Amino acid sequence: MTDGAATQPGQAAPDGTPDGSIRRRILAWCGRARTPLAWIGRITRHQVRFALVLIGAGWGVLRESVRPNSWRRTVRYEFRLSLRQVVAGGFLSTVFTATLAGLTVVSQAAYWLGFAGMAQMTGSILVSVLVREIAPVLVGIILLGRSGMLSLTEIGLLTLGGQIRAMQAQGIDPFLVLVMPRTFAFTLGGFTLGIIFALISLLMGFIVTHATGVMNMSVWTFFSDVLTAMSAWDFLVIPLKFILVGFFVGLGSCMTGLLVSQDDTVATIMPRGFARGIMLVMTVNILFSLEF
Repeated sequence: MTDGAATQPGQAAPDGTPDGSIRRRILAWCGRARTPLAWIGRITRHQVRFALVLIGAGWGVLRESVRPNSWRRTVRYEFRLSLRQVVAGGFLSTVFTATLAGLTVVSQAAYWLGFAGMAQMTGSILVSVLVREIAPVLVGIILLGRSGMLSLTEIGLLTLGGQIRAMQAQGIDPFLVLVMPRTFAFTLGGFTLGIIFALISLLMGFIVTHATGVMNMSVWTFFSDVLTAMSAWDFLVIPLKFILVGFFVGLGSCMTGLLVSQDDTVATIMPRGFARGIMLVMTVNILFSLEF
């Protein structure tokens, strides 16, 4: 005879471990939960994959850019070609959009603040609303639509056509030849177009308000009020926003083109790249807005 009573089915053994029936129930429950858990894992991995790739690629661009042997003649040529396309191609769009922004935001702000007797707040309102918040978003959209989609299509077609694999077979790194110079071209282009956008929007808004008699100060006094309303952080944050918007728009467009699969076409990669670019522009703007 045994010292204790026999363990009945469905009851725990004396050492506290479940018996065979409970084990089978647990295994059956795990088997049923495996499918939805796997589905959730695939969705999560698919959504997070591009963000992780973007972080790694961004670090790779910064790391490789400080090496002198990375900037060979072909890389410098690609950088100059991309920079010319980004700045020259987006210049007219930036001027036109900045003119519309100046006619609406600056003129309306000056009119209603003067009507309310708070004309002295015009400079601070324009800095907070137009230069710090609206300008980086609109410049990012111009970069994305005018140049980002072009880079995405070019690199995507190279990937689909097998030219990227041919470059790798020849010992040419597509990351150094295509991604790094284009990313820095977008970075410099974002800063340049951002400063142009801010100056033209403020100038056009002043011209309209001065011509209609809403504002009687000189243009130098107007820009002096705007600069006086800017804090020390604004002189750092505003250019940094333009730089980071250009950096991530260029990097996101290039990496989206490199990550296409054989099932993709131009009709599928362009909406994906545009959506990712808009998310990157808004993410940079929101993060800086929350921080500063």
